[in-house]
Amino acid sequence: MSKKVVVQGICYDEKSSFMRGPAQAPQLIRERLWSDAYNSYSELGIAVTKDSIIDMGDSEIVEYDDIYQITKKNLNAGDRLLTFGGDHSISYPVLKAFTEVHKGKRLDLLHIDAHADLYDSFEGDRNSHACPFARIMEDGLVGRLVQVGIRTLTPHQREQAQRYNVEIIQMKDFNLSSLPSFQNPLYISLDIDAFDPAFAPGVSHQESGGLTPREVIALLHSIKAPLLGADVVEFNPVNDVVGMTAALASKMTKELIAMMIS
Repeated sequence: MSKKVVVQGICYDEKSSFMRGPAQAPQLIRERLWSDAYNSYSELGIAVTKDSIIDMGDSEIVEYDDIYQITKKNLNAGDRLLTFGGDHSISYPVLKAFTEVHKGKRLDLLHIDAHADLYDSFEGDRNSHACPFARIMEDGLVGRLVQVGIRTLTPHQREQAQRYNVEIIQMKDFNLSSLPSFQNPLYISLDIDAFDPAFAPGVSHQESGGLTPREVIALLHSIKAPLLGADVVEFNPVNDVVGMTAALASKMTKELIAMMIS
């Protein structure tokens, strides 16, 4: 039986600290992914078609806790999961539901982002989009967290990283040849603002000096561990230019799905 990936959209940006907009992203990523301009073949040579996925559609979220319940329900369709966000706060409840399905497996987490999102609390909210990885590590949802592309590290987040044994590769130190290898099944959280704004202007927090699409694709393709889940978050269509960020998000989605079904 061929592998399939459960796909869900979580239309939620209530935990954004600066501006709203990522709740609009799932529909636009889908439209670009299946548009007439779409070529189904990933760079791995694997075709990603609608037959490759089990599409659970997009969910409008009223309460933050609903994200966990919806994800848990959607995972009844299969154990591999790709989520369209939404702001980055969704990663915590999504991963919480995901790890329940994979109970007994030691999962590693690769987080690609401009920001470490390790605050214990941000603007009085422990579930802010600036906090999901503190909650993930606090709950012991993964055995290992590696963060790549970080270029906004604060003293508090350095302390948090030390507290939770987070491995951080800051953008100033980024080198494909020195990336760590993963031995356990993997979940990837890709924040679109990991990319330099020259490639991805459609984000709420534009932080120059970021990754190129080619660097991220090379990073993804260097991974040998099985990829069981991923999320693509923080694409904000409000700031996009001629759809270029939507196109990049759909490209990354295609590569991630190809990795999961290979």
